[in-house]
Amino acid sequence: MNKRLWVHLALLLVGIIYGLNYGLAKIVMPTYIGAFGFINMRVLSAALLFTVLHFFVSKERISDRRDYLRLFGLAAMGVAANQLLFFKGLSLTSPIHASLIMTTLPIIVLLFSLWLNKEKPTGYKIGGVLLGASGAILLLLSGEIDWGNAVFAGDLMILLNATTYGYYLVKVKPLMAKYQALTVVKWVFLFGALLVLPFGWSELQAVSWSQLPAQIWWIIAFVILGVTFLTYLLNTWALSYVNSSVVGVYAYIQPVFATLIAIILKQDQLDLPKILFSLLIFAGVFLATKK
Repeated sequence: MNKRLWVHLALLLVGIIYGLNYGLAKIVMPTYIGAFGFINMRVLSAALLFTVLHFFVSKERISDRRDYLRLFGLAAMGVAANQLLFFKGLSLTSPIHASLIMTTLPIIVLLFSLWLNKEKPTGYKIGGVLLGASGAILLLLSGEIDWGNAVFAGDLMILLNATTYGYYLVKVKPLMAKYQALTVVKWVFLFGALLVLPFGWSELQAVSWSQLPAQIWWIIAFVILGVTFLTYLLNTWALSYVNSSVVGVYAYIQPVFATLIAIILKQDQLDLPKILFSLLIFAGVFLATKK
């Protein structure tokens, strides 16, 4: 099996894990752990895992001090802002809404690539961005347009989360050409852990750990080991072989599994407007990524 196929299988697995995360994480928040407390536990645990793994697998060091500043910037966008916005948004909105909004990720990656990497826009790309954006906007406007409305606020946070992660995917690429994937992701999570700590430490301390059901512990383990540790490692490794837009395209696997889990757990229901708006987003992504 050639390496390119392994890369796509890895990205497929990432898409499936992220898709399952929407419904499963929703069970934990906010009933057992607050959103920011959950993020603290997730990022701190992942930072420890990446550091230990790097110690045993790789001795690579950062050769240029200026790269520490770049890694800090990536941590601020790709871990801190991304995680805080995603989990807080997910705690307010529905799993299906959140997963559909995340399908705008390839379009956001494309926009950042056009802006930061000076790629030339084509008719397909412009049409795709407009079509996909219209689907996302209609989905956002399908509810009450009010920041005080939890679903609208949650949807907006998920969109901002997709924006920060899209920026991360584009900006991390140059460092991937310079360092090993494990080295990059270790430092990104170490800096990210420092940044998220003030936001959720009080929520983490308030958790009644001894009273958490076994089911919740399994979900926590899945979120830490699967959704955080494995997905970031695989995504960063994949960026060594494919460009950021390919990684972003796998975002539209997520709604399939997110919808299945949400319906099984009776957290949400799929209706006609959501289907129509998601088709607009999918069509936009298809055009934007078409060669």
